[in-house]
Amino acid sequence: MEIILLRHGKPKVDLAGNFNAVQLKQLVVDYHESGIKDFAPAELKNQFHSHYVVCSHLERSTQSARNIGFDKISYSDELFSETKIPHFDRTPFKLPVSMWVIMLRLFWLFGFSQNGESFAQAKLRARQAASKLIEIAEENNNVILVGHGLMNRLIANNLRQRGWQGSLSPGKKYWSYGKYTK
Repeated sequence: MEIILLRHGKPKVDLAGNFNAVQLKQLVVDYHESGIKDFAPAELKNQFHSHYVVCSHLERSTQSARNIGFDKISYSDELFSETKIPHFDRTPFKLPVSMWVIMLRLFWLFGFSQNGESFAQAKLRARQAASKLIEIAEENNNVILVGHGLMNRLIANNLRQRGWQGSLSPGKKYWSYGKYTK
């Protein structure tokens, strides 16, 4: 059995500039609704066509799957979506998006979950997602999840804890993937 965890393509949203909390909240909404603005590398186009295709419900996931050449998405669910980054309702200052992400993810690791999901909730969802992928793999042998960076890493950790062989991380770059076998 094989499970591929692939990260989606580059989102259309511009992640440059300085934002206050209200602007960041809108950027998060725009990011979640975004499609992709790049194309899959040529080597991905014919690599996984025998796999059962799973996506999150977000457009950048399903659009990436179609961009690779999958005509049919066999299963799509919010269970596989990216972790919901927490954020403040207001701040008197502006920061670059990269600083916000670093700061908010650090706060998230220590329990901050306002307007998002907690780290504990994300880990639980990743366990559920790994279970679902294993269930699908048991029925279909080969599965590819066109998913999201952090959630794919959390799912990979769960697969490895359950005896699946594969890399520690499925990759951080857009279109990168990890292969997990049992």
